[in-house]
Amino acid sequence: MVNIYGDNSYVKLLDMKIEKLEVGHAEISMPITANKHTNLYHVAHGGALASLADTIMGVACATTGKQVVTLEMNINFIKSAVPQLALRGTGKIIHNGKSTMVAEGRIVDGQDNLIATARGTFFVTGIFAELNA
Repeated sequence: MVNIYGDNSYVKLLDMKIEKLEVGHAEISMPITANKHTNLYHVAHGGALASLADTIMGVACATTGKQVVTLEMNINFIKSAVPQLALRGTGKIIHNGKSTMVAEGRIVDGQDNLIATARGTFFVTGIFAELNA
């Protein structure tokens, strides 16, 4: 799983790093780098945070061996995040169906302040053969 997502060009672009994986759970970090992850107000761009949220939830789903794509996602931005070494995102599955999955995500800063929460519905497109062999 680390190789599959660690080699993803978009994950690399945003400097995301898989920190911990368990079945149904994923923890991923992402730095907030000035002039890369920030908006004109010099805080984390909502799109970068949404990308982290989508990734943590999708990877949590993938820990079951299922390939998924996002059907829908909502995100609540709670607090702004200034440039820093890393935000930490955690994703967990709350529904593991045959054709759809639902996951929740949380993003916190280095002081464990809640930055954003998210929920997404994912469509199961197949399985990772190398994980289910």
